[in-house]
Amino acid sequence: MAKLSLFERRRRRVRTALKAVSGTRPRLSIHRSGRHIYAQIIDDAVGTTVAAASTLDKDVRGKTGATSQAAADVGKRVAAAATAAGVTRVVFDRGGFLFHGRVKALADAAREGGLEF
Repeated sequence: MAKLSLFERRRRRVRTALKAVSGTRPRLSIHRSGRHIYAQIIDDAVGTTVAAASTLDKDVRGKTGATSQAAADVGKRVAAAATAAGVTRVVFDRGGFLFHGRVKALADAAREGGLEF
């Protein structure tokens, strides 16, 4: 078995801890790259994506980038899509990324948009 990087170990540790406390709530999983940020709400019991948003969506493509403002916009849009799908309570899966900067901006905007976590 290959040795895991520190990032992969942190990602695995965070995901395992979430499964222990989540119960039946879906998780708000995020991924950030150097250029974009992605968020999706996943129902692990069924294995489906309930709602998703990113900086690559057609209505915002080209005018956003890897900024905190763009992350806040993604947070608002994923919260709106989740409430339209009937999801209000989620578990926040930061995916191994530290909770500051763009990750924090997305989380705060999702909370303002009506998601509880």
